[in-house]
Amino acid sequence: MDKPKFFDNLRFVFLISFMFCFSLLLLDYYVSVSDRGMEFLIFHMNGTNHAQRHTMAEPSNSSSTFNETGDCTEKRIHANQNDVSAIPAAQGEVHKRSNVGVVANPVSRNSDSCSDQYIYVHDLGSRFNEDLVKGCHSLMRWFDMCPYMNNLGLGPKVTEKSKEKVLLKENWYATNQFSLEVIFHNTMKHYKCLTKDSSLASAIYVPYYAGLDVGQYLWGGFNVSTRDASPKELVKWLAQQPEWKRMWGRDHFIVGGRISWDFRRVTDSNDDWGNKLMLLPEAKNMSILLIESAGSKENEFPIPYPTYFHPTKEREIFQWQKKMRNVKRPYLFSFVGAPRPDSSSLSSSIRNEIIKQCQSSRSCRFLNCHDSHHRNNCNDPVQVTKVFQNSVFCIQPPGDSFTRRSTFDSILAGCIPVFFDPNSAYNQYFWHLPKNASSYSVYIPVTDVTQKRVIINERLSRVPRRQVLAMKKEIIRLIPRIIYRYPSSRLETVEDAFDIAVKGILGRIEAIKRDTTKVNDSSS
Repeated sequence: MDKPKFFDNLRFVFLISFMFCFSLLLLDYYVSVSDRGMEFLIFHMNGTNHAQRHTMAEPSNSSSTFNETGDCTEKRIHANQNDVSAIPAAQGEVHKRSNVGVVANPVSRNSDSCSDQYIYVHDLGSRFNEDLVKGCHSLMRWFDMCPYMNNLGLGPKVTEKSKEKVLLKENWYATNQFSLEVIFHNTMKHYKCLTKDSSLASAIYVPYYAGLDVGQYLWGGFNVSTRDASPKELVKWLAQQPEWKRMWGRDHFIVGGRISWDFRRVTDSNDDWGNKLMLLPEAKNMSILLIESAGSKENEFPIPYPTYFHPTKEREIFQWQKKMRNVKRPYLFSFVGAPRPDSSSLSSSIRNEIIKQCQSSRSCRFLNCHDSHHRNNCNDPVQVTKVFQNSVFCIQPPGDSFTRRSTFDSILAGCIPVFFDPNSAYNQYFWHLPKNASSYSVYIPVTDVTQKRVIINERLSRVPRRQVLAMKKEIIRLIPRIIYRYPSSRLETVEDAFDIAVKGILGRIEAIKRDTTKVNDSSS
């Protein structure tokens, strides 16, 4: 035997064996650190399409959803309900829905970010919305509403002539307090989860301008038949739609830009106030968003009055918040309003006492909306905002009703509201304002003021500085939640009053569906 040749062959065999074993070690190491297991290495080496493979590592009860391109897999792993941690973090965020872990892949085309958020908008006849805007000259007896219907319901743009720079340069409008339903409808037109397929919708929006409709008949001696004509025609039409019969209107909602009592006429006397929209059987099934609720009504949900600021981008909100943090406030408190001539009513007596105390105090700023010399200032966003900016506390007594648009104007200006009746805010805006009332406001019982047991100046001056700073911080934090953005814009990182209202309605309707399912299950 040729020994040198034999040893050469033997060395070759050992070298090949060593390289093979070393390759196995490398493969074993790769498999141990790879989050996809051996299938990742094998199928990427030979270029096989992911959509065609069946991995040995996946359990048989898991499911894969493939996108349209076929080159990427979205894993939806239905893990043990009590073991969310079993889902690999590398594949996406883990969300809890009914205690089931769901892996969300934000880049997947099949991922439905609008799930449970779709809204279908009824295509009503123009007489219920557009025609009302076109007939804006007759909407209010006392003044012309047409200027306030401009700019998608925001009203005329505000141009600040003063060099004080009270406002930001853009996106301030002289918005009327009764324009909410127009603003809401125009914003809904740009809602990211609209659908034309009502079967997909979690909620059905009815774009009826109920407040504008009733407002044109509140003064002038119109009979009840005239006032009730549109509401009755509306609910008759709704009841005939297939979408209505799905839940008999319990998934429908309306926005009314006036207070509840304008839609709750109890009698059929022509001398009684308002129409009876909210007392119609069909309307009782719907959810109704209003600027003020009547109280314990289960289907009423108050949302903020519109203010003057309608930003298009988050940076404008952040810029305004920063300005409100740094502004100097020389007055302890202020009041923007008018006295009431009827001194016998509680609302009149509290206002008259507030004005008296404010005028007798150097630490109070009073903007008199009754004096003809200053009346226009009370309708000027610059003047109103300036007064609130200069004040630490803003007095918010009841007026013609419990709530005031002024409350939200003051919050926008970083001014801490002072309330005298729980129905002015605490029993109203549950979705938009904190449950802890003392975190953002001061409460003084109305009778303490009217019976002169409390001097407002003394009461507010005793609030500890630390508490004042905490309330101011909370007020400024609330600003995005009480403003309505420019209707055609989108906010990506913050929620405005519209977003919170929509979320509240979707949650309300989802709760109704759950309760209905429980009742059906228990009766079967």
